Amino acid sequence: MPTFRILTLALTLGVAAPLAAQAQTKTTAKKTTATTEKTTTTAKKPAAKTTTTTKTTTAKTAVAAAAAAVVKTPLTDNEANNGLKEALTQSINRSIEQASAADGFNANTDIRIPFPPEAELVAATMRKLRLGALVDNFEVALNRSAESAAKEAAPIFLGAVQNISFQDALGLATSKEDDAATTFLYGKTADQLKTAFQPIIQQSLEQTGATKLYAEMVSRYNKIPLVTKLEPQLTPYASQKTVDGLFTLVAAEEAKIRANPAARGSELLKRVFGK
Repeated sequence: MPTFRILTLALTLGVAAPLAAQAQTKTTAKKTTATTEKTTTTAKKPAAKTTTTTKTTTAKTAVAAAAAAVVKTPLTDNEANNGLKEALTQSINRSIEQASAADGFNANTDIRIPFPPEAELVAATMRKLRLGALVDNFEVALNRSAESAAKEAAPIFLGAVQNISFQDALGLATSKEDDAATTFLYGKTADQLKTAFQPIIQQSLEQTGATKLYAEMVSRYNKIPLVTKLEPQLTPYASQKTVDGLFTLVAAEEAKIRANPAARGSELLKRVFGK
């Protein structure tokens, strides 16, 4: 082969080799860059999920905070006043319904009215004279009088409830005592209630025969030689015990409303007495 051609071939090969190597290097670099970009893209995906999770958590926290804020909203004077009076009204109505039922007083050991303490000597003497049945009949008639009179008690009791002030109602509604409202109402109104209730109980005592039976026992007792004559008043005693019995039932109903959500008959009661 001529020398000129050999030199030309050598130069051509010398130039082509670096170019080929350079091209291969560029191709490899592109592949590396593409791979790096894919890796970078893949690495970025969890960050997007983290952002979404953070947003969801933040949203849930905001909802929980809003709900807590609603629950913790303090009672207004108006809510406390209306809620307390509604609770007492419900308690009084249920108590009167219970007390005025057959044996509502007579069969309930918590409120059954016993023989008047100031005339216990009369009862003991009648039993010694084998007149115990007279005493028993009187006690039943006495309790029947309370049951009958209880039916007429609602207007008197509910009228007293309406006189509770806003300030008193707020304190009573938030009290930790189970019978706070009943105790307060009793202390403020028991004497007035007893006075207002006396005409009702007196009529009831006459209708059930309790007055007649009591007069008969006292009369027989006073005829016994050497005894101190008694003239006990039945109506004031029966009125006081009937009022006390009704308040006992009202206190029990109030305790139920405070302790048992199922006993709260309205949304207002749930709001005022919910813990």
